Amino acid sequence: MRRVHKENHLIDRVGWLRAAVLGANDGLVSTASLIVGVAASSAASGEILVAGTAGLVAGAMSMAAGEYVSVSSQSDTEQADLARERRELDEDPAAEREELASIYVARGLDHDLALKVADQLMEKDALGAHARDELGISEFTTARPIQAALTSAATFSTGAALPLLVAALSPANVVVYAVSGSSLLFLAVLGALGAKAGGAAIPRATARVAFWGAAAMAVTAGIGHLVGKAV
Repeated sequence: MRRVHKENHLIDRVGWLRAAVLGANDGLVSTASLIVGVAASSAASGEILVAGTAGLVAGAMSMAAGEYVSVSSQSDTEQADLARERRELDEDPAAEREELASIYVARGLDHDLALKVADQLMEKDALGAHARDELGISEFTTARPIQAALTSAATFSTGAALPLLVAALSPANVVVYAVSGSSLLFLAVLGALGAKAGGAAIPRATARVAFWGAAAMAVTAGIGHLVGKAV
């Protein structure tokens, strides 16, 4: 009996992982930056919390809508390409066979073997073979608008809730420092988790998200301080 070697790959996570990491990172950075900017203007605790809550709700809705629209556009493009490919297979299957074989030749097969591979794959699922090898569309990378929208909205809200909770528990005079410090810690953890889920290098991912988060909060704190003085 032949032993089957089973492997667990991480590419099947790419659809939801991208949206999850983007949503959580954006929620944390944008809300923390908003809170720090408002707090730096010498605003009262109530005003800081209102601003943070508004940022959470607006950001989550914006992320959901943006992800849905952008991924839907990708899905529309994929469907249009598949429809065109289906039509070409009906009209000129011989040319499509040669086209698929040429892809395998470019990957290292000789022409005769490439034709045999193309024949067997097209006999089983012609459109699937062309979608995967000609168009680069697979079950792992295909666009899923609703999944992306819901994932982004949920993770944005989760990320945004962290600095908002810290702000709610901190006195107004230390909100800037409490939110900035805790958010950098949260960002480091988020970067590590995202890297682990995707099989990437943890130190580099952690440093990357922490650096840009710190830069965003520093800029908004500076602007908030200047606006507070002017007002």
